[in-house]
Amino acid sequence: MKKLLAVLLLAALPVLSLADEHGGPELESVDIDVADNVAMQDGARTFVNYCMGCHGAKFQRYERVADDLGIPHELMLEKLVFTGAKIGDHMSSGMQPADAKVWFGAAPPDLTLVARVRGTDWLYGYLRSFYEDPARPWGVNNKVFPNVGMPNVLEGLQGRQVIGCKQVQLVEDGKKQYDPLTGSPLTHEACDQLTVLPKTGTLTEEQFDQKIKNLVTFLAYSANPVKLQHQRIGTYVLLYLAVLFIFAYLLKREYWKDVH
Repeated sequence: MKKLLAVLLLAALPVLSLADEHGGPELESVDIDVADNVAMQDGARTFVNYCMGCHGAKFQRYERVADDLGIPHELMLEKLVFTGAKIGDHMSSGMQPADAKVWFGAAPPDLTLVARVRGTDWLYGYLRSFYEDPARPWGVNNKVFPNVGMPNVLEGLQGRQVIGCKQVQLVEDGKKQYDPLTGSPLTHEACDQLTVLPKTGTLTEEQFDQKIKNLVTFLAYSANPVKLQHQRIGTYVLLYLAVLFIFAYLLKREYWKDVH
C-alpha cells in the first residue's frame, strides 16, 4: 500500500509543478453572502440583462429563483423574463447553439454551476479584468483568463479598461514595504496593471465592483440553491446530538455508578 501511494505521489509531481508554473494572477478574495436577497436580486437582474443573451442557467427555473429571492412571480415575468418563457421554465439562453458556433467557434457554456467549478474569487477577478486588446477577435483580452473568446459585455458599466505599466508599492510576504529611513513607500514598475479610462463607463469603480459582487453572489446561489437549508439542517443535527450526548452521559453514569 505504501509503495502504491509513493508511486501516485511521484506521478502527480509533474502535474503539480505545471499547475504552479502556469498559475494565473493572484486573485482578490471576495466575501459572498447567499443570505443577502437584495444582492442576489441585483445579481439576477445583471445576469438576465447582460449574460443570458449568450449563456444560460438551464438547471435553474425562473419560479425557483423568484421564490428563493423573494421576487413576486408577476414582477419576475415583467422585469426578468425577456424570451416569452413561463414562470416554471428553465433559464435557458435565447441563443441557438448553431449560431453560437458560427459567432464564437463554440457554444458559450451554461453558467448554473460555474461558481462551483471556478470559485467565487475567480469569477470576481475574471469579470473585472477585461482590457482592450486590438489583436483579439473581439478587441478585448482578460488578465485572469488570457486569450478569452468572448466580448466584454459589461464595458458600458465599467468603462474602457487598458493594461499597462505604472509604479505600485512593493509588497513582500503580503506586507507593504517602506523605506526604513524616510518611511515613504517603496515602489517598483509593474506592467500588468489595469486602469479604467475616466468617464467611459456609467458606474464608478466602487459601484461596478459592487455590481460584480452581486452578480457573483447570484451565481454562487445558483450553483448551490439549497446551501442555506443544509446549514439550517446541520445546526438542528448538532443541537440534537448535543442533547443526545447529555442523556447518553447521564445513562452511562447511571450504569457505572456501582462499578469501582
